[in-house]
Amino acid sequence: MSQGIRRAGAGQGAAAAVQLLVTLSFLRSVVEAQVTGVLDDCLCDIDSIDNFNTYKIFPKIKKLQERDYFRYYKVNLKRPCPFWAEDGHCSIKDCHVEPCPESKIPVGIKAGHSNKYLKMANNTKELEDCEQANKLGAINSTLSNQSKEAFIDWARYDDSRDHFCELDDERSPAAQYVDLLLNPERYTGYKGTSAWRVWNSIYEENCFKPRSVYRPLNPLAPSRGEDDGESFYTWLEGLCLEKRVFYKLISGLHASINLHLCANYLLEETWGKPSWGPNIKEFKRRFDPVETKGEGPRRLKNLYFLYLIELRALSKVAPYFERSIVDLYTGNAEEDADTKTLLLNIFQDTKSFPMHFDEKSMFAGDKKGAKSLKEEFRLHFKNISRIMDCVGCDKCRLWGKLQTQGLGTALKILFSEKEIQKLPENSPSKGFQLTRQEIVALLNAFGRLSTSIRDLQNFKVLLQHSR
Repeated sequence: MSQGIRRAGAGQGAAAAVQLLVTLSFLRSVVEAQVTGVLDDCLCDIDSIDNFNTYKIFPKIKKLQERDYFRYYKVNLKRPCPFWAEDGHCSIKDCHVEPCPESKIPVGIKAGHSNKYLKMANNTKELEDCEQANKLGAINSTLSNQSKEAFIDWARYDDSRDHFCELDDERSPAAQYVDLLLNPERYTGYKGTSAWRVWNSIYEENCFKPRSVYRPLNPLAPSRGEDDGESFYTWLEGLCLEKRVFYKLISGLHASINLHLCANYLLEETWGKPSWGPNIKEFKRRFDPVETKGEGPRRLKNLYFLYLIELRALSKVAPYFERSIVDLYTGNAEEDADTKTLLLNIFQDTKSFPMHFDEKSMFAGDKKGAKSLKEEFRLHFKNISRIMDCVGCDKCRLWGKLQTQGLGTALKILFSEKEIQKLPENSPSKGFQLTRQEIVALLNAFGRLSTSIRDLQNFKVLLQHSR
């Protein structure tokens, strides 16, 4: 594993200082000159997103992620890769994920069904009713027969046609709760062919791309030559809006994950005490316009585009959570009420943003063609969620699955506007549902994007102080 940036010896100090200034000058061109202006395929500018995220969203979403309801995520990290025999499992200690002991999980979370955040589902007599509640989809055994039938029907409702992700079976013995605060996303040392194969499969096989057109700077492409990637972007610009959006979402997710690794990098480890922080050299390698042949700034713009998409989804799903029936249930009534208040406050902020992406411009052609394209879009993304089970590093797999599921949930929301508008106030709806797993992934994934944009601002501050 790379040990990051180490102190230069006395004889190397001047050379190191010169190299740092060169690095900073390149970096300044990335974050100040290249990533500015209006984003493609929407009317929003980057400065507006920066200000909105810094002053409204980031402080609140960070606080929300610390709440018990959102910090515990149930995930199966032992599902086999469905596409190839994974031979690059990471044995580095920082790849390890520490599952949460049963005793640490809030009683309301571990006792409930995956949909146990509705008040009508939370009225179980005591914990001994748990087994019966799980059988009935968290149905209160004291409810009337008519109510039971309604809940059973709801629990059996198969909305897989609306899912953009391959969801983990939370009832599987291999599924475990993970405390996200104790397993932060950061650079683990997982890299090389195994990691590249995952992203290569995502881009090359799922982004509506002909095999003859290679993604820029792809080390696994058979013939890279001196191509600067312009043929790739000529192809991309010729696609319909929906397929361009798909590529930008994946590229934005990739950029966000890379930013997290650059901002939370193992800089030094002495006497068993690791030091984590921003690694400018690593940032330059991934985003500098010279080292990436102009690709880095494109990646960062796609990050902002992804932020807009998930921001739009949050503004659209607000009515779902504003209903009195929805209770973010952990068993602590006071904390649950505070958590919901904070969440609704975030939703109000998302609705106040003046330059939302207009998802109605997508799938707006003839009904038959639009329906077919939407289904293709959904299946491609669902396949990407399955590829996340091929990641060899457990911590990378955890955060990859969570962020992919969060984006998949956002897409599900954007394409369910009519169903959300028809939601009944005091009863579950067959037309649109979110499991707790989806809710936790949605808000934490958006929190990761918010953090990425904040990290970019922190790099700007580092540059200013270096002048």
